[in-house]
Amino acid sequence: MLPAPRLGACGTIRPMAPHRPDRRDAAVETPARAALPGGDLEYTLRRSDRARRFRVTVDPRRGVIATVPGARIAEPRARALVEPFLAQREAWLRRHLARQAAVADRLAAVGPIRDGALLRYRGEPHRVRVVAGSPASRRSRVERVGGEEEDQLLVTLAATERRPLGAVLEAWLRVRARDALEAAIARHAPALGVAPTRVTVRDTRSRWGSASRARRLSFSWRLVLAPPDVLETVAVHELAHLRVFGHGPGFWVLVASRRPDHPAQRRWLRTHAAELHAALGHDDLLDITRRPLPAGARLPSLLAAEGRDE
Repeated sequence: MLPAPRLGACGTIRPMAPHRPDRRDAAVETPARAALPGGDLEYTLRRSDRARRFRVTVDPRRGVIATVPGARIAEPRARALVEPFLAQREAWLRRHLARQAAVADRLAAVGPIRDGALLRYRGEPHRVRVVAGSPASRRSRVERVGGEEEDQLLVTLAATERRPLGAVLEAWLRVRARDALEAAIARHAPALGVAPTRVTVRDTRSRWGSASRARRLSFSWRLVLAPPDVLETVAVHELAHLRVFGHGPGFWVLVASRRPDHPAQRRWLRTHAAELHAALGHDDLLDITRRPLPAGARLPSLLAAEGRDE
């Protein structure tokens, strides 16, 4: 028997084409359709040797994904296990699919980053302004300019610049993200009694941060778009995983010892997740926008870390 299903449990969903399992990534994904009382529901059936439990996530880009442990479990048996649960949670699933479709439509209407666009930086909206550099300029630069009416990110494009505006801004933001994360780690790691061996900043596709048993930490650069308290909460969350892997009561006590307001910061991140991932024109909206379950069900973690190397 498989473990009891849990909606939105911690984990990573990695987009991939249907394939046969191999030794490095024993997983099979299959398009499927469930006949539910409210009509057919398309979903992705994922059978994975890496999965430790049955889980269902609603991914803003890929829709419903049902993952069952065991890449070699027969598809009919896997569907027989999954689809009664989908029927049980149909209202929840359809509500969040509709909400995510509305968010995607709104973000698509904003369009790519451009002169005059608004972009969050450290939680506050900034107006992007683009000016041309001197004919002799060789390197583009970005400056934050505070004003009485609005804050701005002033981008001076070098005459030889070939990167799109979004790439110039992203390079600048990545540096600021690393600086902010390293400062947060320096503040909290000694008090938590941990010392990461490596810190990387990436454009992670499924998690704001992760921690490995080799004491390596990885973070999304997009955290610098969020308020500083949110970024610091994610840093503390991952540092705490160097002491406690998993999300039991002891783990949350450890997080609260450094960030007593962590529930509020996690709510902010959940609310604005799609916006942050769409910034600079990216369309990779991920499963970080999952919402809490109905009363009595398990609350999904929005700061997922399974304690494994990326």
